[in-house]
Amino acid sequence: MITCISPIDGSVYAQRPTLSTEDAQAAVACAREAQRDWATRPLSERIALVQKAVANVGAMNDEIVPELAHQMGRPIRYGGEFGGFNERASYMAEIAKDALADIVIEDSAAFRRVIKRVPHGVVLVVAPWNYPYMTAINTVAPALIAGNAVMLKHASQTPLVGERLAQAFHAAGIPGDVFQNVFLDHQTTSDLIAAKSFGFVNFTGSVGGGQAIERAAAGTFTGVGLELGGKDPGYVCDDADIDAAVDTLIDGAMFNSGQCCCGIERIYVAEQHFDAFVEKAVAIVSGYTLGNPLDPETTLGPMAHARFAEEVRAQTREAIAAGAKAHIDPALFPQDAGAYLMPQILTNVRHDMRVMRDESFGPVVGIMPVKDDTEAIRLMNDSNFGLTASIWTRDATRAEEIADQIETGTAFLNRADYLDPGLCWTGCKDTGRGGGLSVIGYHNLTRPKSYHLKKA
Repeated sequence: MITCISPIDGSVYAQRPTLSTEDAQAAVACAREAQRDWATRPLSERIALVQKAVANVGAMNDEIVPELAHQMGRPIRYGGEFGGFNERASYMAEIAKDALADIVIEDSAAFRRVIKRVPHGVVLVVAPWNYPYMTAINTVAPALIAGNAVMLKHASQTPLVGERLAQAFHAAGIPGDVFQNVFLDHQTTSDLIAAKSFGFVNFTGSVGGGQAIERAAAGTFTGVGLELGGKDPGYVCDDADIDAAVDTLIDGAMFNSGQCCCGIERIYVAEQHFDAFVEKAVAIVSGYTLGNPLDPETTLGPMAHARFAEEVRAQTREAIAAGAKAHIDPALFPQDAGAYLMPQILTNVRHDMRVMRDESFGPVVGIMPVKDDTEAIRLMNDSNFGLTASIWTRDATRAEEIADQIETGTAFLNRADYLDPGLCWTGCKDTGRGGGLSVIGYHNLTRPKSYHLKKA
């Protein structure tokens, strides 16, 4: 049984039975059969159906927003995810024709030599709860457009999301067996992967979860895309716009209660701006309102689960015991308990503290002064993760030179915590492997097939 415990009050919000092994295998067989016909449909038709499905999700937004608050705690004041959801799906629809176009090497009287991109077959998407619509659509839309069938296994914290997507996609005319929302336990998922049930598996989640996916796929030659989180840094250079840097980096650290894959978890500030940066950051965070996400006045909701909040509390306690200084007054956040976690800014932090090394995935950030670019680069690279990094300077050339030296999937200049669908979403080190969205996303969701045709 999949059970969603609402972070609002700890009650059971939804329960769904998981498929038996036999039923899961039958679902895969249906997907395989349906995919063959789906792939023969004109690309323009597949694009139009996906776009219609996306519009159907938008039409549900008034119902979806409070559902998300109940499932994972995001305040209703932020209006859900449809803006980013629509942006990503629309961009992938827009570029599909060119991204999937044949590469013609020769088409003469004697030979036709061409490389085509063909679908993998059935794609399994294992989606996370923190941005449950946007992370799912990153793969669902291009996979379907490219001619694959999709089986979506959503996180147990957000079980209604998969059902909403299935409702929207089926109403648009996408066959039920081509897009399936399935409830699977971990063992059944691993068994299906090990049995070569899928042509490609995309997983977004923890490092441990990614390792389990790789172990299940070992020896099967199944393609795997893994995005496993991060410990993303921000660097404020000596010539940065300090006000803009504070506003963006602190929002990047605290929005969604810090539960963002590309959220800012550590900040390095040129030493001459350090005190001013910290003072401004503390003022911003001290003005947050922690509370029930269904209240329009709430700016910071609970974390998705009490155990997630306790991990952040543990990292914070350990850091303070080791000499870190906490700047946010607990008296400002009397609601702090269980899944409701007060935000915190720490200074006097070091890289031997877990709060500066382990993924926190919560509303806490450590801030350190640095003397120059060399020290900042060294500290930014001193991490097992590599998803994004945010650089703040008025000199774009300097920023690119710094970015060239950072071990990361995406480097930002004067912005943070944003996914551009025109660029490959990727990471390095323990953040994972593969790439989503952009032209490269289509390349990962298809395989090249070469045709060497001698005409005479």
